Amino acid sequence: MTDTETRSKAPQPKPWIEAIHAYVPGKSSGKDGRPLIKLSANENPLGTSEAALAAKAQAPALYPDPDSKALRAKLGELHGIDPARIVMGTGSDELLNLAAQGYAGPGDEVIYVRYGFSVYDIAARRCGATPVVAPDADYGTDVDALIALVTDRTRVVFIANPNNPTGSYLPKGEIARLHAALPADVLLVLDQAYGEYVAPEDEDGAMALAAAHDNVLVTRTFSKIFGLAGERIGWGTGAPGIIQTLNRIRGPFNVSSTGQAMALAALEDTAFVEHSRVHNRDERARFVEKIEALGNHGLRALPSQANFVLILFEGPLSAETAFDGLAERGYIVRWLPGQGLPQALRITIGKRADLDVIADVLRDMAQAAK
Repeated sequence: MTDTETRSKAPQPKPWIEAIHAYVPGKSSGKDGRPLIKLSANENPLGTSEAALAAKAQAPALYPDPDSKALRAKLGELHGIDPARIVMGTGSDELLNLAAQGYAGPGDEVIYVRYGFSVYDIAARRCGATPVVAPDADYGTDVDALIALVTDRTRVVFIANPNNPTGSYLPKGEIARLHAALPADVLLVLDQAYGEYVAPEDEDGAMALAAAHDNVLVTRTFSKIFGLAGERIGWGTGAPGIIQTLNRIRGPFNVSSTGQAMALAALEDTAFVEHSRVHNRDERARFVEKIEALGNHGLRALPSQANFVLILFEGPLSAETAFDGLAERGYIVRWLPGQGLPQALRITIGKRADLDVIADVLRDMAQAAK
């Protein structure tokens, strides 16, 4: 029998690709297909800035600016960053995957925290690296546990701050301590998808680390507070060598002309961004207070710095039952058994009326559970 005859009759994926569990997005409909009010994907409940909606791309038959020069210039102006140190992505997800691809491969290790963003596992496996999961500290990032897992095979460390799906947050001192403990050849990726929701006085120092060191990449997105999830626009900043690496392997023309125009207009509309941040801060506090009142029924809201709250169901009412009950009342939230959180629901901070209904439904279900 020849070599050709012994080979499979169809192309076979690499074993590390077969090990990937595809990303599961938040649902927008119930089991019966009925559209529901969607609080499962952490989208901005206030929608999109009118200024961004009014932005129109010119000449759609032409390719967009491949380097997003105007958008990078504006980002640089707002954050005090040389635009040459900024890279654009198809959402920050593209940049997270590129970070692993650019710096890790078979035989290498990529570390992230248990209950971290599910894309980190995909990014590690996609390039053939081995994912290493650090134990959590009450669903948050345990810096010491993470540092203890660093070996000479470690190439990338992913940290979401605030973290998704738990909402936990590491202060500036802890981020600095983590970075100081990493070897210089390990890339620290600080994923700030929810960074704009954090009060300015509580910022974690990630941008300063990226400006001062050769092994830090900070990523952000226009999908959350800017209300542009449908346009898929993300950006990252780091040392010139990191930016050059990601530019070599990112998709050409990866941000559309319309996306660039809308993102530029969204950055200019600072009033909308501040309104979104304040709305989120105030409504999150109100919602958490209502959930805390159900503590004697086993419901616990984890502290959150993001635009969502993770609720733990530690009493008679299960997260699955609550998920189904909310769907019957017209709301879809995020139940996360696939991420090791069958006892939890992640609920986006939506409009006040919707959050009040959800709190009331959970109260009634918790009181009825035995």
